[in-house]
Formats: sequence, C-alpha cells, structure tokens
Amino acid sequence: MKKNIYLCNSKTKIMIDTNTSTKFLGLELKSPIISGSCGLTSKLDNLIKMEKAGVGAVVLKSLFEEQITFDIQKNTGFISNFDHGESYDYIANHIEGHEIDKYMSLIIEAKKVLQIPIIASINCISYSNWVNYAKKLQDAGADAIEINFMYLPFSQNISYDDIERLFSDTILALRRSISIPIIIKVGKYFTDMAKFLHKLSWSGVNAITMFNKNINFDIDTEKEELKHTSIISDKSMLYDTLRWTALLSGKIRCDISASSGVLTGDDVVKTLLSGAQTVQVVSALYSNGVEYIKDMTDYLKQWMEKKGYKSIDDFRGKLRVNDNDNSQFVRTQFMRYYAEIE
Repeated sequence: MKKNIYLCNSKTKIMIDTNTSTKFLGLELKSPIISGSCGLTSKLDNLIKMEKAGVGAVVLKSLFEEQITFDIQKNTGFISNFDHGESYDYIANHIEGHEIDKYMSLIIEAKKVLQIPIIASINCISYSNWVNYAKKLQDAGADAIEINFMYLPFSQNISYDDIERLFSDTILALRRSISIPIIIKVGKYFTDMAKFLHKLSWSGVNAITMFNKNINFDIDTEKEELKHTSIISDKSMLYDTLRWTALLSGKIRCDISASSGVLTGDDVVKTLLSGAQTVQVVSALYSNGVEYIKDMTDYLKQWMEKKGYKSIDDFRGKLRVNDNDNSQFVRTQFMRYYAEIE
C-alpha cells in the first residue's frame, strides 16, 4: 500500500511514503476501508473481488435469528411446537442447523483463500442464541464478530435501565464465552448517547460501529398500506456519524468503526479526520460495484500525498472534539455564522 512521490518547491524535493495500513481490534489491516455487512458479503466470489480491490477487512452478512425463526414458521404453517411436538422440533432444528452450517462454511472457505480479516455478524432475538451462534462462528475461524444489536425503544413499558441492562448482559455473556474481538453495532436511539457508549466501551467490547441503518417505511396513500423506502444510504446519513465519531473518539475505551452515508473516498477521509479507526461501506458498493473500493482507496492515498501525510495516524482525529474546544460538531441549533448566509 505504499507509493513514492516527490513534493517539489523551489528549494528542495521531499519524498513522501504514504501508508494506508491501520490497526483495528488489534488486527493489522492494509486499509481502513471495510466492507460492511450486506448481501454482497454473503458470497465468496465477492469477497475475493473485495480483497483484490484493496479492502482492509470484510463483515459478512448478518446471521439473523429472526429470519431463521420466520423460515421455521413458514415451513411448519405457523403452528406452535405444542401442536407439532417432536415433528416441530425436528424441522426447527434442521432449518436452524442448515443456516448456521452454511454460514460457517462461508467462513471456512473464505479463510482458505483470503488474507484479510473475516468478521462474522449476528443479529439475535433470544438471549441464549447470542452466545450459541457466536461460539459456532468463532469455531469456524472468524477473526472477530460484530454484534448487530439494533433495538428500537418503542414501548412505554421499557425503561432506559432495561435497555442498558439488555446490552450489558449480552456483552458480558459473550465476553465470557468467546475470545475473539467483539464489535457492537448500534443505532442512534439512546437518551444519553455519550454516556451509554462510554459504558459499552468498558463492558468488554473491542469496537463500536456507528451506526446501524434503519429499515424505513413510507405510506402508499392509494393502497393505504406501508411500503419500504430505498435501502441505499444517502449523503445526509453521514453527518450524525461524523458528529458522534468526533465527539467520542479518544474518549471511549475501544475503537470506532464509522458507518452510514460513506459514499465516496472524500467521505472516508472525513470519518478518519473525525477520529474513526475504520470506515464501513455498503451503499457505495451496491451503487458502483465492489471494485469501487479501489477508487476510494486511491482517493485516500492521493489526498494523503497532497497533504504530505505519511500514515493515517498523522491525521486521524485531527477534527475530533476536545474537552475544552468549541467545535461546530457540538452545535445543534441554527446559527447564521455557521450556515454562512445573510
């Protein structure tokens, strides 16, 4: 990942060696750009293309317990196990086992042919399966695991303490059961974001991914029913990621992996300036193909060369929020000065 260039002025020539490698979760990555969890990372041929394009690591598509449960219900006619008895248990165990085995096989095959870290991802709805799935994926050879923990606090009967306990108990159980690094991927629905993520960083996780992309809905007024919006991120999603990365980097005990709205090489640079250790991209790959990773990496290298930075550590966190500064990231209300209009 190195390239020699010469920056010339009237007096001298300076040789700059740009190095885009970084450390994440204690692992050596050749690039801070990670392919985030998505359908593209569920196929081995795509993973091979991503490595050739220069990606630092890949997060495999999440293993969703909810999807497995739905498949079980679909194959048993949505009838409870009390009605099915042993037949229900057989079908349920077969479907669940098949999905887990398929996921483990992807990890095993990927580890045979790829040099980059392979990060597994799980999304569970039952407490026991967080540990059950994680142990199996660790045994298959995953280098780390991302806990895709998206919880929408929609019920008035659920308190802040309940949610905090749900997260902390799950992480504690996982930390006691597996030895590989743990990443927790979170959403933005927290009353006290800074305090909550600070607590998470001391709970045994090695990194926090900010942020999970919500499934959004619209309303079809003709059919009078709900419809899905686009799964592709838009530029506006980046700004919360930049704000919270800048606010928390250097203050929490674990790495930050920035996600949501990272669509260009310039966006990669922005997240690193804010203090992210790595950057996860998904929508950019859907829109431009997995080879677009090379374009984003080339942009990062060219920007570093232009600025005279030898390594990412030379500028990472340059725009993070310090304890005593008055950064624009802290401002939440409209001000004419910052809006730059009359």
